[in-house]
Amino acid sequence: MNPKRKTRLLIILGLVLGSSIAIGLTLFALEQNINLFYSTSQIVGGEAPKNTRMRMGGMVVENSIKRATDSLQITFKITDYAQEVTVVFTGILPDLFREGQGIIAQGKLDANGVFQADEVLAKHDENYMPPEIAETMKPKPTGVK
Repeated sequence: MNPKRKTRLLIILGLVLGSSIAIGLTLFALEQNINLFYSTSQIVGGEAPKNTRMRMGGMVVENSIKRATDSLQITFKITDYAQEVTVVFTGILPDLFREGQGIIAQGKLDANGVFQADEVLAKHDENYMPPEIAETMKPKPTGVK
């Protein structure tokens, strides 16, 4: 093989190998930060993976908020008006958090089907609803007669 061709081939192989390593590391880093969104119906239906970081959204169920007396732990339920999921959060909730309020919780679903939230986000005005929640709360089309 011609020395010039051999040099070009080594350079091309080096670039391909370097690019492959860079792409692989980027995909690995992104995989660690992906937060998929699930509705409460999807979670109850078993579509959401257990012990994987995700986002869940819906409306806080009326009369479902229970606060621990000895810690900052709060338990409440979220619904998409079809299914409900229990959420446990330890920390300070946003000022806009209340019953009947649309929220998004980030965290993990444990083996018992309870969502262990590490962050709770509340909507900021009465007319806004996150697109993910609005999409899951649309009425499902029924068969046409």
